[in-house]
Amino acid sequence: MKHSADVIIVGGGMVGAALAASLGQAGMRVVLVEGQGPPEPVAIDDPFDLRISSLNLGSCRLLEAVGAWPLIPEQRRCAFTRIEASDEEEMGAVRFDAATIGLDGFGHFVENRVIRQALWQRLRALSNVTIHCHAGPTALHIDDELAALELDSGQTMTASLVVGADGAGSRVRELAGIRTSDHDYDQRALIVNVRTCLPQQDVSWQRFTAGGPQAMLPLPGPRASLVWYGKPDLVRERESMDDETLRQAVEQSFPRRLGGLEAVLGRGSFPIRRQHARHYVERRLALVGDAAHVIHPLAGQGLNLGLQDVTTLSAALTSAHATGDDPGSRRVLGRYALIRRPQVLAMIAATEAFHQTFTGPKPLRMTGTAGLALANQLGPVKSLMMRFALGLSG
Repeated sequence: MKHSADVIIVGGGMVGAALAASLGQAGMRVVLVEGQGPPEPVAIDDPFDLRISSLNLGSCRLLEAVGAWPLIPEQRRCAFTRIEASDEEEMGAVRFDAATIGLDGFGHFVENRVIRQALWQRLRALSNVTIHCHAGPTALHIDDELAALELDSGQTMTASLVVGADGAGSRVRELAGIRTSDHDYDQRALIVNVRTCLPQQDVSWQRFTAGGPQAMLPLPGPRASLVWYGKPDLVRERESMDDETLRQAVEQSFPRRLGGLEAVLGRGSFPIRRQHARHYVERRLALVGDAAHVIHPLAGQGLNLGLQDVTTLSAALTSAHATGDDPGSRRVLGRYALIRRPQVLAMIAATEAFHQTFTGPKPLRMTGTAGLALANQLGPVKSLMMRFALGLSG
């Protein structure tokens, strides 16, 4: 029986589109099913969106490899070469500089919509990638020979493998009967885009307070995206402030190094939760990105973990395709799960430790302060941490 494709990917967000591009340019036949429409075009001079991701070096290299990176305008991305983290009183701090490990930078901050736009532009140039918009799965049937996916359009497609890249509320994961472990941190993150008095910056910093972290993500020009964590009611109160009141609240609560703020340009918030699939693969099925794992965003590694999934799964599938192996076999998919699950668990453990330490009782926070100060003095440890955060080391 001739399949509709080698691989069906459900979810045309950044992770799903990156996987489709990677497999498509390797010669595999790919069907991408997207519940919404194609991304809206983003003009060079459009205001910056609130949804911004920290792309580490490994993620940038993946986007380069699939041909999407050159399609991201320089005016819509901001490189950063330094990362700093400190406690509330800034008594303990750890500072990372890309130059210390021989690199020009750690990565770039880019709007999610710009990343997705570049990936879809690349997909349209791949004749072996077929896109179905405004469609979603209603049933999934898997046997020894194939995976059959029924869509709400009434169409049924078959492939050797179905990949769920459809986010935290994954319908594919639900149809496959894969359960998740979940945790609500009882926190929200307020995102505030601002115009700064300081010029363009290349450093991203984060301060851990008892109420939750505060972070500054530089954007192109004298702009920044600020992240302010707190209890849900408090965050909603801040979110409802008028621009001037919110501007003053940020200046009073954030560290002085932020400098003055000329204006608040936009704001929004989202709840902080952790979610982890009990397993990433089934027979002829794999999960990637938020469908597999949602972690605390304090380390800014959410999208990077998803794109690392893409790199690992794509390598396994394209290798199988090149040698005539079945890309949906347990042996092929097992390679992906064996590599990725321990790496994600390690990141979950790290973010959990930071959260519990710096929002816990004062003695625990003091231990965290001492730990940051010690880590800053240990060169080999810092180098390992940097390479892990860059997506260059497992």
